[in-house]
Amino acid sequence: MRVLVAPQEFKGSLSALQAAESIASGARRAVPSADIDLLPLSDGGPGFLQALHAAIDGAFHQVEARDALRRPVTASILQAGNTVFVEAAEANGLWRLHTDELDPLNAGTEGVGDLLLAAAKLAPARIVIGVGGSATSDGGAGMARALGARFTGMDGAELRPGAAPLADLVRVDWQRPALFEGIDIIVATDVENPLLGPEGAAHVYGPQKGANPQQVDQLEAALFRYATTLRRAFAVDVAFMPGAGAAGGLAAGLIAFLGARVESGFDVVADATDLRGRVEQAELVLTGEGSYDAQSAMGKVTGRVQRMAEEAGRRCIILAGRADDAGEDVHTLSSIETDTERAIANASGLLEQLAEAVLSPR
Repeated sequence: MRVLVAPQEFKGSLSALQAAESIASGARRAVPSADIDLLPLSDGGPGFLQALHAAIDGAFHQVEARDALRRPVTASILQAGNTVFVEAAEANGLWRLHTDELDPLNAGTEGVGDLLLAAAKLAPARIVIGVGGSATSDGGAGMARALGARFTGMDGAELRPGAAPLADLVRVDWQRPALFEGIDIIVATDVENPLLGPEGAAHVYGPQKGANPQQVDQLEAALFRYATTLRRAFAVDVAFMPGAGAAGGLAAGLIAFLGARVESGFDVVADATDLRGRVEQAELVLTGEGSYDAQSAMGKVTGRVQRMAEEAGRRCIILAGRADDAGEDVHTLSSIETDTERAIANASGLLEQLAEAVLSPR
């Protein structure tokens, strides 16, 4: 039996690759003769590069960058042919910060600019940047600052970095670096939230980055001023553009400053890894994520894999940390371990155990 193992990350416990390896180990114990095809997946968030590198012929480059608090870090970018793949969270990711370090008003995307500069120096035809998992809400202003943009207030003085100072923004001075001429910039995300409004970057994602209700309002006001100034400067209105709110508005900054276009992160990974072809070659598809819910079925990685398997006439089994509606083909770690903290701490072994139990002949 040929089995495709294609999960996304289990947030807070396992990367997509770790999850895939655990599921595969359990599957092999249950069906020793199985031919396992391992394919970790991502929609552009954490694990984006890892998922791509596991399936395509590419080379990692180490890059000196800055995290969301502007501390030096070593990050990676992935070169494959004439494309360079960038994972923004390698620089500004939540995973780099302790919970007591979260600073939504002052955190910035300067490190993402560092990654893009390094990518552009490789002279690719295109740069694809996955933007999920960020600790920032500065609308990509830090990214642009790292590429040479200047943000000034009413007094003509340059604003300090971060999201909050954008509330005083009056002028943006910017010239696209020659290094980026002729490079197609693609934002990989499956988030459709706009920059502003109740479904925007501040209100929906601000709390995930540590913002309290008062700070959410501050971020909304700052991003409103930012979007208004960008519209005057570039004649591009990112305020309510679908997807512009991804990664605390980083997508908006990439659109305004670099002319980027937004594409589905799942589709980027699926195309690069020939997911559809591998689904069609499999007899059984195993996918999963940390929390399977209604949104998963409506278009997240797990739901998209499930739909692709259905279209190919293949059975798809979902293994999740928890699920709103576990059924015949949805199985959860919580059925083995009811204590959430213990389930997260022992996710690898439990996922292996769950896969073995689900696939063992009855």
